[in-house]
Amino acid sequence: MAVIAVFNQKGGVGKTTTCLNLTAALSLAQKSPIAIDMDPQGHLTISSGLKNGTHQEKNIASFFRDKVPLAQLLHNTPAGWQIIPASLELSKIDALYGKDPQAAKLLKQGLGEELALTGAPILIDCCPMLGVLTLNALLAADRVLIPVSADYLSQHGVHRLDSALNVLEKKLDRKFERRVVVTRFDSRRKLSYDIYDKLKERYGNLVCKTRIGENVALATCPMHGLDVFAFAPHSPGAADYKALAKELMDSGFV
Repeated sequence: MAVIAVFNQKGGVGKTTTCLNLTAALSLAQKSPIAIDMDPQGHLTISSGLKNGTHQEKNIASFFRDKVPLAQLLHNTPAGWQIIPASLELSKIDALYGKDPQAAKLLKQGLGEELALTGAPILIDCCPMLGVLTLNALLAADRVLIPVSADYLSQHGVHRLDSALNVLEKKLDRKFERRVVVTRFDSRRKLSYDIYDKLKERYGNLVCKTRIGENVALATCPMHGLDVFAFAPHSPGAADYKALAKELMDSGFV
């Protein structure tokens, strides 16, 4: 079972878009993935089409607050894959567990007890802040996927994130297998190629060969509660995420 934390502390880099559409691509590849929305904003939940309100009573906050088993919090999306949704109640978890040094291990324990036997890949859309929620996601994960948009500030952001992960590795005495995927790549702009080349120079094979291009379908599908394959299956965005899923599967990352 691969547990992948999709994480970047910088906003606007395609973190939720990547979690949404990579999960969908893995579902099309018959991998039966499970997504977990660990961001109180709940953008992954909304983008996945959960609009009927049932997830307000059964979501990842219920696991932390009421110890509800994770397997009981699974919801089917309209596209057929499963998600454990988020709610605004997640914003209270840091205050509830902030002083408990063992709180960061709760999700790892819950996954081991409830979902490990499924063997399905699990993708976690992380909160962008490095608090109790994100630490839970990172400690539960054995892999970290870092989306970084093809712009100058995002390039510097990934360097800071990489340094933070290195510090965590030393504290936890463990390694995070990681990949960097470049998003919002505009093939008309020389800057996009420059950013990609500089990332490759610094991180080598950790940078995915697949680049996610700027695409209207990727920006539009969340407002319809659909992933790009359900909304625009023949779009360039769908082709990019299908290629990313294949690359990650072929390399054993998923």
